[in-house]
Amino acid sequence: MPTVLLTGFDAFGGYAMNPSWLAVEALHDEVLRGHRIVAAQLPTTFAGSGSVLLKLLRKHKPALVVCVGLAGGRSALSLERIAINVDDARIADNAGARPVDVPVVEGGPPAYFSTLPIKAMFQSLTTAGVAAEVSQTAGTFVCNHVFYVLMQALKKQRKRSTRGGFVHVPYLPGQGLPCMALEDVVRGLRLAITSALTTEHDARIGAGALN
Repeated sequence: MPTVLLTGFDAFGGYAMNPSWLAVEALHDEVLRGHRIVAAQLPTTFAGSGSVLLKLLRKHKPALVVCVGLAGGRSALSLERIAINVDDARIADNAGARPVDVPVVEGGPPAYFSTLPIKAMFQSLTTAGVAAEVSQTAGTFVCNHVFYVLMQALKKQRKRSTRGGFVHVPYLPGQGLPCMALEDVVRGLRLAITSALTTEHDARIGAGALN
């Protein structure tokens, strides 16, 4: 059975849990549109996250990859459009690293675009009543680092065209505001993955409809 690789991060920044991992873990082993979901946890470190992700790609050879991370302060599932070649940390990662204006990949292109059908995913989510947005920035912390590493790896594939991208999720209730219930995050990811698996060509939605 073909697989969907779904990744979340371990806890960081003083929090006891990371909503991205809790949501991803809840979907492990589900079957959507003939694809089995494989959930995996990434370390919230610049040095380790990319190498763990690359090992997962080699092991599972997924048909679709969705990396998920926490974006405190956002109120919706954020479907990220672009990964940039910059590590620039406001806070230290879980290994104590705090890079400033360092390339994710030395000599790599300035940016990569998601290959997920993000507008079709947005439409699917909002139609189902799940708060969603298309985001133009994944930041410059470990989330963006992983997003860039993922897209570069998929770009280099020779024999298959795996789609991939990144989704940010809000705080859970009790972590901060704004927030979203875990069951809504899980439902939203399930809808987003289903949309990605069933959409050949992305929807054409004007920017005004996304706000």
